[in-house]
Amino acid sequence: MAKKKKKTNKKSATTRKKISFTLSKQQKIVLGSFLTLLGLALIISFASYFLTWQADQSDIGILDREAETKNWLNKFGSNVAHFFVYQGFGVASFILAFLITLTGVYYFLDYAKKQLQRFWFWGILVMIWIAVFFGFFTGTSTIASGTIGFEINDLLQDYLGLTGAILVMTFLAIVYFVIRLKITPEKVSAVFQNTKKGIKEDFNAETIDQTDYEKDVVENLVEDQKATSSTSEMEIVTPPEEKIEEPVLKTEIQKDIAPDSDVAMEVEAAAEEDEVEENLSKKLVEDFGQFDPTLELSNYKFPTIELLKDYTAGKSITINQEELEENKNRIVETLQNYKIGISNIKATIGPTVTLYEIVPEAGVRISKIKNLEDDIALSLSALGIRIIAPIPGRGTIGIEVPNKNPKIVSMRSAIASPKFQNAEMELPLTLGKTISNETFVVDLAKMPHLLMAGATGQGKSVGLNAILTSLLYKKHPAEVKFVLVDPKKVELTLFNKIERHYLAKLPDTEEAIITDTNKVINTLNSLCIEMDERYDLLKDAMCRNIKEYNKKFKNRKLNPNDGHKFLPYIVLVIDEFADLIMTAGKEVETPIARLAQLARAIGIHLIVATQRPSVNVITGIIKANFPARIAFRVTSKIDSRTILDSGGADQLIGRGDMLFTQGNDLTRLQCAFVDTPEVADITDFIGSQKAYPDAHMLPEYVGEEGGTTLDNNVEERDKLFRDAAEVLVIAQQGSASLLQRKLKLGYNRAGRIIDQLEAAGIVGPFEGSKARQVLVPTIEALSQHLDNENEDT
Repeated sequence: MAKKKKKTNKKSATTRKKISFTLSKQQKIVLGSFLTLLGLALIISFASYFLTWQADQSDIGILDREAETKNWLNKFGSNVAHFFVYQGFGVASFILAFLITLTGVYYFLDYAKKQLQRFWFWGILVMIWIAVFFGFFTGTSTIASGTIGFEINDLLQDYLGLTGAILVMTFLAIVYFVIRLKITPEKVSAVFQNTKKGIKEDFNAETIDQTDYEKDVVENLVEDQKATSSTSEMEIVTPPEEKIEEPVLKTEIQKDIAPDSDVAMEVEAAAEEDEVEENLSKKLVEDFGQFDPTLELSNYKFPTIELLKDYTAGKSITINQEELEENKNRIVETLQNYKIGISNIKATIGPTVTLYEIVPEAGVRISKIKNLEDDIALSLSALGIRIIAPIPGRGTIGIEVPNKNPKIVSMRSAIASPKFQNAEMELPLTLGKTISNETFVVDLAKMPHLLMAGATGQGKSVGLNAILTSLLYKKHPAEVKFVLVDPKKVELTLFNKIERHYLAKLPDTEEAIITDTNKVINTLNSLCIEMDERYDLLKDAMCRNIKEYNKKFKNRKLNPNDGHKFLPYIVLVIDEFADLIMTAGKEVETPIARLAQLARAIGIHLIVATQRPSVNVITGIIKANFPARIAFRVTSKIDSRTILDSGGADQLIGRGDMLFTQGNDLTRLQCAFVDTPEVADITDFIGSQKAYPDAHMLPEYVGEEGGTTLDNNVEERDKLFRDAAEVLVIAQQGSASLLQRKLKLGYNRAGRIIDQLEAAGIVGPFEGSKARQVLVPTIEALSQHLDNENEDT
């Protein structure tokens, strides 16, 4: 009998939409207005109930439409007020109505709700306390205490007695005054002393019987005052001097004036100043909460893991025991042929490479094993044998042998790993997996810049996609911005979809992904301006790095009116650096070197990739400021040393096999694979959500080659066109070098201005080594010539 196939129900790939309890702006306004009006209605009902409750008592609960009540809100008001006042909390019910009104105002004006929670907590406690307090003075429940107040008071007296109930109520009142109103014994005593002092002064002035000695003292004081006053009728008013309270000095002076006097002397000790418990920033945080940079896109959802493919189909690495034994025997046999004994050997299986760790016998020189690299590769018939002699920190020698059946490391497995998901880093990157099959996660903010190199087709573009994907899965659009430079014009085009979420660009630029060399130069110089502006902000805020600055800004210690703002990280990605060096040279290298040297502290990080790691592309200045480097497979040992300062990259097997260094040891990794359709799905998912109005704008930069075409277009002329014309007319010599010296211009800009002057008819054509002829004789003629041009246009 044929076996029946069981039907399997495939779960829909679509994820269920989660219920969101976050209110929109319109919903907050509607809810706020409803609560405000409801609270006012309750206040009106309660106030009317205290005047008409006896007349309406018999009409409570009647649903007859023709029946009338004395309450200002008719049957609704009488029933609601009877429920809250008579059966509830009595007079204290007004507090509940006030809290409902206040809640409506907070929602209507969209204030922070943290302070509102405190109002509700203390308001409910005070409402219960007042209801119980009025319960002491009524034998039965009335509208003063309400039924709840009466019953709670009755319960307290049944268990604690009248005295115990009073003690409990007193304690609760003290708690409220101390915690909520912050009234302390020191403040009460200070007020009491000041009141007592005033009473004593008034009492002494009226009722103290003066002795003869006292009368003499008073008379002498009066005579002294008369003697010091002016004999004329003019009244001289002197401004009162500021009193400085010094209790010790005051006491000593009083003792010196009347040491044996019987007059009662009052010594007043100055009250100590209250300590400032919270500064303005803490109060702002308490009232409104910390500043949240993600608030504008508060409903933003990060890409889901389902957007990435699982190329391993959930399977772990399989161990081929026969292959391991075969490789081990060949390694031991090859070494024994050269009389090298092995005391121990261990194999660590990775996704694409297996590491064999051997411990040679005593007396064997390491260099002897290192020189057998090609011989071991020949015996194993394998490509890319790499010997690590010795492995740092282990005391063993490592031999890396490629697997016959390498496994793909999917980006999904790297993103889903706990090591990446729980990474507490500023800019976490998951690059792939190590030989021991562990997910490798690093922090771009600590690198602080990354240099990538490798031959064509060895995995650089996939590596860049893996880096960008890592940041998209971990950072909110408000926290990081990308500046993407793609001379090839096809590698990074998919990220155009997230322009208004994650990308940064120059003003008046149509596309955020930069492909034109001139725009690259302007963008790099604009980043330098951004760097300088950020350093000025850090200087004013007295912070050392962007992390401290943003923390200070979130805690509302920096005033936006002073120009302070939340600073997102900026990641500059250059896909093909060699092409830029060939076309622009120093104009590109100089700003990149400046950014690499200084931009770490203010959150600008560079990722530079190239397929030609030669010394004229990766110069000494670049290498010195890029301690973190990734090398994919290269064609020669020279290229390996250029990128890594050591060999090994020429022994890699390609297809994402790479070496990573951060200034110390080399780590062999298998780069996580993320395909183009996966990147497209991720960017589509992000691009379909609510975005900012535009991409993040970088500062405007006007290059030296600013204005300029060879035709006589007045609007596109250089800003220094007229100044340059006057210089040449006065000198009667038309040369670019003269403009360079007089106007301090670069050679390119001076040459373009000369071309514009030629098109305008001010100087003659190029004449080889001779200076151009100036066609305008005087400044007056020049002014007339330019005025005529303006009239024609």
